[in-house]
Amino acid sequence: MNPKGKLIVIGGAVNKGSFAEVDFEQNVEQNLNFFERGILRKIIDESKFKNDSVIEILATASQIPQIVGPEYKKAFEYLGAKNVNILDIKNREQANSDEIVDRINGADVVMFTGGDQLRLTSILGGTRFHEALLEKYENEDFLYAGTSAGAAAASENMIYQGTAHEALLKGEIKTTQGLGFIDDVIIDTHFVQRGRIGRLFQSVVNNPRTLGIGLGEDTGLFIHNETMTTIGSGLVIIVDGRFIKDTNLTNIELGQPISIDNLVVHVMSLNDSYDLKTKELTINNSQYSPIPNVK
Repeated sequence: MNPKGKLIVIGGAVNKGSFAEVDFEQNVEQNLNFFERGILRKIIDESKFKNDSVIEILATASQIPQIVGPEYKKAFEYLGAKNVNILDIKNREQANSDEIVDRINGADVVMFTGGDQLRLTSILGGTRFHEALLEKYENEDFLYAGTSAGAAAASENMIYQGTAHEALLKGEIKTTQGLGFIDDVIIDTHFVQRGRIGRLFQSVVNNPRTLGIGLGEDTGLFIHNETMTTIGSGLVIIVDGRFIKDTNLTNIELGQPISIDNLVVHVMSLNDSYDLKTKELTINNSQYSPIPNVK
């Protein structure tokens, strides 16, 4: 089933301007250099009612939700969003409450902030909030946006543990079930900056049907109608394991290095697109595109 909703997943460190700065208003151009070309603007533009959409910000993944939530709220409001609220969910009892479900049913966008993705899934997974969110995404013009932990948790399976420098040692990457908005992919964040490509390699070799997606910071994917389009200022790495010829994965002990033959890697930048159905990448500014005839 092709959902009616849209996803925007972001690699973390969204350059939304620092609202903690005391000179924010005086130095607005420096603090908001990301806004006009950026991801937060894209979230508003892709929402059902644009600036009039109801946006709920969920900072459950963060250890400092009282700081993170208001900062995103002010960022959206500065861009002209008129109905921005903070959804405060600290435990599963709240996530099962009528009040929270009603809030979700009335929302056009839910923005999941960064933090700990395991905290997200352990608090929200299988709750009435989670079920309402999935139903809206499947059946309505609804937008799920997530940065860092919010992006990692969006897929059916997610990475929740594993250091970059040990990522290609068997068993060092830990995965669990995510929130289930997109199947057959696994998403890693802060990807380029933290050298996490090995984490995706092991995740993909464990099951080559899974498409690995590595999101750089201040970079994301807009996903709709089985097409992923790159947004933001950095890179997205795609790891495709369908053509793996050989590996030593099942013949080595835990903690030993993994060998992989013929793992396919793609690199995407702004406005490139990837078809999840055909598994084909289209480079927006390709040097090999046909040159139009000039008359």
